[in-house]
Amino acid sequence: MNDVNAVPCDPVRIGIVSISDRASTGVYEDKGLPALREWLGRALRNPITFDSRLIPDEKEGISAALIELVDAGCSLVLTTGGTGPAPRDVTPEATLAVAHKEMPGFGEQMRQISLRFVPTAILSRQCAVIRDRGLIINLPGQPKAIQETLEGLRGAGGESLVPGIFAAVPYCIDLIGGPYLETHEAVCKAFRPKSALRPARTAP
Repeated sequence: MNDVNAVPCDPVRIGIVSISDRASTGVYEDKGLPALREWLGRALRNPITFDSRLIPDEKEGISAALIELVDAGCSLVLTTGGTGPAPRDVTPEATLAVAHKEMPGFGEQMRQISLRFVPTAILSRQCAVIRDRGLIINLPGQPKAIQETLEGLRGAGGESLVPGIFAAVPYCIDLIGGPYLETHEAVCKAFRPKSALRPARTAP
């Protein structure tokens, strides 16, 4: 039976940005935006409005898109692509250019997760920043790596081996004045100190 007094989860607006010269010009199909929508749809209990962008590897254009999304009310902006050492990889520079605060722990943890699979993870330059009331995080370009960095790694029995970065995202957004994000714990259990917890609410 549904509790008639239950309060629904806060709605959230999330910006998702895929950065690729070739995908943005139709040379191949973009897989970053569908991967982000799919994972967030599974992980969050909140009603989500997605604001999507598929853009080339151009620093000024990336920065402009990030500013536009935060200004439009996106509490969370996730980017995918453009974080390596190649000359056209400028996503971190574009992200840092719009930052009010840097959040280095996100990038550090993403590299720790990826190093479980490939030694070239040290070449990744993913970063995270806060701009106004928006958290912006650079993610890897491949769908499998996107899921691993957000969700973390699990053992054969489903136990957590390495925490994913998304476990810290809801509390970070609390602290910068955003909506209260609630997760499906089977996908990702959000961590908050006891003083920051609210009673469980209902999904729409």
